[in-house]
Amino acid sequence: MVFIHDTKQNLEAAVYLVNTLPGFDGVDTLTTLADFDAYLAVNPYTGVIRRDEAELSAVRDVRDRLRELWNVDRGGAVPLVNAMLEDGKALPRLVIHDGFDWHIHATSDDSPLATRVLVEAAMAFVDVIRADEYDRVRVCAADDCESVYVDYSKNGSKRYCDTGNCGNRMNVNAYRRRKARETV
Repeated sequence: MVFIHDTKQNLEAAVYLVNTLPGFDGVDTLTTLADFDAYLAVNPYTGVIRRDEAELSAVRDVRDRLRELWNVDRGGAVPLVNAMLEDGKALPRLVIHDGFDWHIHATSDDSPLATRVLVEAAMAFVDVIRADEYDRVRVCAADDCESVYVDYSKNGSKRYCDTGNCGNRMNVNAYRRRKARETV
């Protein structure tokens, strides 16, 4: 599955942001300005960024809306994405910057960061929906993980997220179960 650079970057930023929500462990990993700086270091945005408590709070508030995109199918995502675009007053335009070829920005550079995050994620999901690849928008299959991911593998076979070593942990558990059955 190949998406243009900005689509993949925005999908990855949405995954990162959603995965800061408290999961089974109950830990929220986006509570401080240092956490916010870490998010922005991995997921750079152009335009005005204040890096203050109010902006952090607004970005934190976007997470639940984005998480809903992993709770629905392709058809269910459409009204969610449309609402995000409408709420962000999206007005797509082509831009070129920072060594990236032409791509779409759908908000002004001085829009609040939380609005840009929401709209850019929505635009990325527009591409996923249009490409009929929504089945790659997944929640980790590990029995003790709620992290989300987008499966970019060629054959669409990825089952586990990259946040908690889930694939390795589940494979070890399966191996131990097989070995326990063999000894009985």
